[in-house]
Amino acid sequence: PVTRWNLLLPAAVLALVLVAASAAAGAQNPERQENMSQQEPNRYTVPDDAELRRTLSPLQYHVAREAGTEMPFDNAYWREQRPEIYVDIVTGEPLFSSRDKYLSSCGWPAFIAGLDEDLLKEVEDRSFGRLRTEVRSALGDTHLGHVFENDPESPNGVRYCINSASLRFIPLEEMEAQGYGDYLPEVQVGE
Repeated sequence: PVTRWNLLLPAAVLALVLVAASAAAGAQNPERQENMSQQEPNRYTVPDDAELRRTLSPLQYHVAREAGTEMPFDNAYWREQRPEIYVDIVTGEPLFSSRDKYLSSCGWPAFIAGLDEDLLKEVEDRSFGRLRTEVRSALGDTHLGHVFENDPESPNGVRYCINSASLRFIPLEEMEAQGYGDYLPEVQVGE
């Protein structure tokens, strides 16, 4: 007879196999482990408000710190198609990749996903009399834009509609020099 234990046993065995494989992969590549342990733990920081007012343009400050919105179709990156990563204008933390970007008719940069979902946070937004999901950077608490489900233009149905003013882009050819070399596989086509 089929029991609860008969159904759980294959899942438990699979979990053990995956854990063992992961441990073996780490043990086989000590150089990767060493590189990861040498990464700067606090590379990205949040400058104080006075520094942000000094270094950001009035539009960048308004969008990033006051949850403003720039004009659609009249912003730096909505049509940008070069291989690159997009980083938080406040902290420099990598958030989006050109690999996940698509040209949307919304007039703002549109992405199907972030580089690492742990670096983004979603917040309920009830402004303008409607319910939306705001996207902010987790570390910098930078207002980025909004995320929408069921977008017919998006390859996966998800559209991260992001303000250019909240981002700085790092072109592929400058990524290594600016300290983003670890993210090269995220933007190179055919990798």
